[in-house]
Formats: sequence, structure tokens, C-alpha cells
Amino acid sequence: MRIAYDHQIFELQKYGGISRYFFELANNIAKTPEMDVGIVSPVYTNAYLGAASGNLHVMGRKMPAMRFSGRIYSAINQLLAPSRLRQFQPDLVHETYYSLKRCAPAGSKVVLSVFDMIHERFPESFLASDPTFKAKAVAVKRADHVICISEQTRKDLIEFLGTDPAKVSVVHLGFSLTQSPPAGNEENPERPYLLYVGSRVGYKGFEGLLRAYAARRELQSTYDLIAFGGGGFNAQEQDLMRSLGVRNEHVWQVGGDDSVLAGLYRQASLFVYPSLYEGFGIPPLEAMSFDCPVVCSDASSIPEVVGDAAELFDPHSPDALGASIERVLGDTAWRQVLVERGRERIKLFSWERCARQTMNIYQGLLA
Repeated sequence: MRIAYDHQIFELQKYGGISRYFFELANNIAKTPEMDVGIVSPVYTNAYLGAASGNLHVMGRKMPAMRFSGRIYSAINQLLAPSRLRQFQPDLVHETYYSLKRCAPAGSKVVLSVFDMIHERFPESFLASDPTFKAKAVAVKRADHVICISEQTRKDLIEFLGTDPAKVSVVHLGFSLTQSPPAGNEENPERPYLLYVGSRVGYKGFEGLLRAYAARRELQSTYDLIAFGGGGFNAQEQDLMRSLGVRNEHVWQVGGDDSVLAGLYRQASLFVYPSLYEGFGIPPLEAMSFDCPVVCSDASSIPEVVGDAAELFDPHSPDALGASIERVLGDTAWRQVLVERGRERIKLFSWERCARQTMNIYQGLLA
């Protein structure tokens, strides 16, 4: 069986969750003897592809990520990729993002992964001209089969796009940030801290976390709040912190690679995930893998992922969030229960399992 993954996400992301998913998927499936697997991206910026196994064919050239390079490389790939795919002659093409046009050769089956329905659930967070709305709908309709990364995403897909449930399957993600010796470049905060990871756009709930933190002076006096990733605090966030009376030296933003993030998980007193909506939500699993207790919202797919291994709260209530943080920090026995449950929970999620279930879908579609 010959499987191809298209260029879309690999030209866009040097690093990132979606490109990590497709790389791990392709790399693991390629280890199966009867599978011939290729990533067809004439030009790409993605860094993960450099670690591809010898069994995975990466058909393209790595290029530097520069200003406007996404548009340039997309134009090149749209021109070259269809002919490269025809040369590879795949039985099935797994599209790596949402596009208006089919890239797969005639006769090839098409599979699409849908990660979330955030655009449809929170349209006010996006411009009306955002092409994702239309492209996703077109790509879903075109696909012979759709894989959703959680049951929540599957339900939302059927609700918003009216997709036939028979052509939709659920395959949970794995995660890649695993235990390793300290890299020597870890952050070493002077005070214990709460950790937040990822983008801080509205539905992610960071504002609610700030309000919960600010409302508890004793929490501020003992713990810092560290936000990893998402770029530096913008003017609106800084204004909010000033209005809440939060001191700059107690709330800070950190960037870096996986080794930096691993160090932060390793040393954090608590990981907080206040998102209103997630298609899946990998960071809680990452935190659990470092024995970091998790406090997270009870919204969308998050309970589906964390099970009973996290303290859950209503993300619409900063007071409920603050109370959950204090409960876990103040109860040593409960914190240890969460750590032990987390060790068991992460055993349910791996890229190998994700790849095996996805390969079963491929084989069923081609049978």
C-alpha cells in the first residue's frame, strides 16, 4: 500500500502541533513493511522532517523560513506537487490541512484530518474573510474519509457541517515531549510557579487565569505565573495586569524549544489549562509525563483526554479556577493522587497507537 502526505502543513510550520502529528504519523506507519510512505512537498520549512526514518520518503527540499516565504513556497508547491504525486502513484493521499483544490491524483482515495471546529464555534475570534471556514468545508466534502482527533471534534463537525457520521472516525493523538535528562538550559525561577503553555488568544482562557491569580494575594505572594510560548505580552495584556494589580516580576513570558518546555514542566508546582475549547489538548498529557499535577477546564474535549487525572473547573468562572488551584496546592495527598493518575493516563496515548489506528482506517478504505 502506497500512502502520500501532501505539502500543506510542511510548507507552513517549521515547528507546530499539526506538523508534529503528521510527521509522527508518517514516520511510524513507514516502519510497517507492507507500507510505502512518502511526504510529497517539493519545498518545505519543517524541521521535524530531518529526523525521518530511512523508511519514510521525504520528497522535497528544505528551505529557510523567511518573511512571505509561506506564500512563495505554497505557490511553488501548488505548481509542482500534483505532478510529483502522480509520479509517486499513491493509493491514498492524506491531506495535511484544508484546501479548496484537490491535489491527489485521479483514482487515489483522500483522507482528511480535522483537528477542531474553533472557527465555527468561535467565529468572533476570526476575520469573516478567513479562508479556513470555506476551505475546511470544501475539504471535508471532498474527502473519502475524515479523521477527527477527539469525539468532541467529531460531534462538532457533524453539527456544523452536516457531515455523514459514517465517513468520520476518531483517532486520539499521541505526544512527543517525554522525560529526558535536564538539558542544562532550563529556566531556574527563584520562586515556585504555576505554568501556562501556548497561545493566549481569547478562547484559551488566559485572561481568566490572570484574574484568578490576581484575586488571591496569598497566591501571588508565594507563586509566580509563567506563560510559555505565545510571544511576549501585548499591550492589552500588560494593561490588564496593571489594572489587576499584578506585579510584572511575578508574571512572565518564556519562549524556547522543547528542552526549555520540558524543564518548565519538570519544575512547575502546577500546570493550568483554562481553555474554553480544544480539539484535543496535548499540554496536559505533557505535564503529566513530568509528574506535574494538572488543573484544567471541564470544557470540550479536555475531560475526554485527561479523564480523572486532573482537577477540573468551570472555565467561565475565575473564582472556580482560583479555588481549584488553591485546592491542589494546599492538599499534598490530592496532588500526589493526581500525579499517580497522570502516570497511568498517559499510557493511553502514543504516536504508535495513533499510527496503528490510522493505518487500520487506510486499509479499510482501500479494501
